[in-house]
Formats: sequence, C-alpha cells, structure tokens
Amino acid sequence: MALRNVIGIDHAVVMVRDLDQAAANWKKLGFTVSPRGTHSAHMGSGNYTIMLDPDYIELLGVLAPTEHNAPARAFLDKREGIERIAFTAVDSAEGAEEIRARGYPPIGPTDFERPVTMPDGRLSAAKFRTFQWPVAEAPGGVRIFACQHKTRETVWIPELMTHANGAKRLRQVLLVAGEPAKEAAQLSRMIDREAREQADGSVVVPSGADRADFVFMTKTLLGRRYPEVPLAILPERGAAGLVIAADLAAAEKAIGAMSIRSGGAICVPPALGNGTLLAFVGG
Repeated sequence: MALRNVIGIDHAVVMVRDLDQAAANWKKLGFTVSPRGTHSAHMGSGNYTIMLDPDYIELLGVLAPTEHNAPARAFLDKREGIERIAFTAVDSAEGAEEIRARGYPPIGPTDFERPVTMPDGRLSAAKFRTFQWPVAEAPGGVRIFACQHKTRETVWIPELMTHANGAKRLRQVLLVAGEPAKEAAQLSRMIDREAREQADGSVVVPSGADRADFVFMTKTLLGRRYPEVPLAILPERGAAGLVIAADLAAAEKAIGAMSIRSGGAICVPPALGNGTLLAFVGG
C-alpha cells in the first residue's frame, strides 16, 4: 500500500561547490533563479531555487561545515550534481511514522526556515518540516527525504515561475547504476511504489500522483539515449540528470550554443549543468 503522507517528487537537490557561480550558470541556461536563501547555522548551507509547477530544482551549497552537512560535503569531495531527492510530505510527523512501520527508522521530523524577500520587498520566511529515510538507504547512491511546506506562498512565488527556456515541470529523474533493477527495487520498497521494467532495459519507479518518475539505467544505456551528449564526467552510479517538460523552441533559443539536440530533446551536457544532464522535452 502506497504511503499516504508522501505524494511524489517535490524537488531535486543539486549540490554545487560555488553557490553564486552556479546560480549565474543556470541563469545563462534560461532559468529564473530565486534570490539567495540562507539556512540556519546548524545546517550551514545556502540555496537558490528554480521554481516549476508542481515541483522545483534547488541549487544547494555549503557555507560553513557542520555535522548536519557532512554527507553533502562528502558528496562534493567527489563531484557536483544531484545529491538527493525530496518528496512532498502532506504531514511529516505522520509520514515519518509510516516509514518507521516499514522498517526504516526516520531522521526527524525537523522544523526549519529561511528568510525570503517577497517581490514587494516584504521580508517573510519559508517554513518547512522534513524527515529523512536512513542515510545508508540511498538507492542508486541518492538520498531521499520528504518535505512538508508550511508556507507554500513564500516558495512558489509567481514571479519566479516563468522561465525564458520554457521550463514547466520535472518529468523524470535519471539515475545510472550497474544493476538498475536492484537499485530500483530498493527504492520501490522504500516508497511502496511498483517498479516497471522497460523494453530497453531501464526500470521506472513512479514517485506518486502526477509527479516525475525515477528512471534507473546503466550509464551505457544513458549514452544510447543521448548519443550526442558528452557524459564522461557522470559517475557509474548516481543521479545523472533531469528530464524537464518545456517549450522546446524557447529552450533552444534561450540555451543557444550551449544546447545539443539529442534523443529528441534539447540537452545541456552535465559539464555545463553543474554535474547534471538536463534534457528538455516537449510538454
């Protein structure tokens, strides 16, 4: 039975080494990027968000080393890219108990907030309650957690949701692994969603509702899907990219010379996306 308090992918967390430079990079790719946010001293991190509907992308950087951000720092010692995926939590306290009942001791729930300057100049706050699956449970090398938005109006700000590249929403999170079926089965157990093997050897795990899917495949298969895109910097195991529904003409125009047409998509190679392949598709 599917989790009642976890309803699908909420956002993808892209870990970056230079937060402000990453924001500038993604603006060049045609994204509208939020003002910089700063988390608590305990978290020691800062972020920029790229708001879509109903999900988003978070560029996350470490501002000061803390015990809390040790896993993120360990990831950055190896590479930049998608380090974790958040689900939308209806109620984080109840969601944490749901995964506990399935044998996964939760971390949290934890409440935190960050200041937000609204378009009219008012200072407000974005408030969240999150819980995590155990850190060691990372299917495809990607940690997962769930995020309850207590102040959606300070996160999904209309002025931040229109992008020159026509980006609308996440369609897929692409993960590479030597044994895609094994990694997909682990995620399937963790979120109570059935994995589906595809004819090409990839395995899809729906995240829930009408949200983006997880797609596990070998790195070789990813290369076959996007044959014109250089993928050498991607790991053999880990999150590789995002498939984004967009206006393709707008994407090609906004991204310009940095784009590559491949696999029926307008692509940004991972070397230009802070370790993340971006594949824009119609929709």
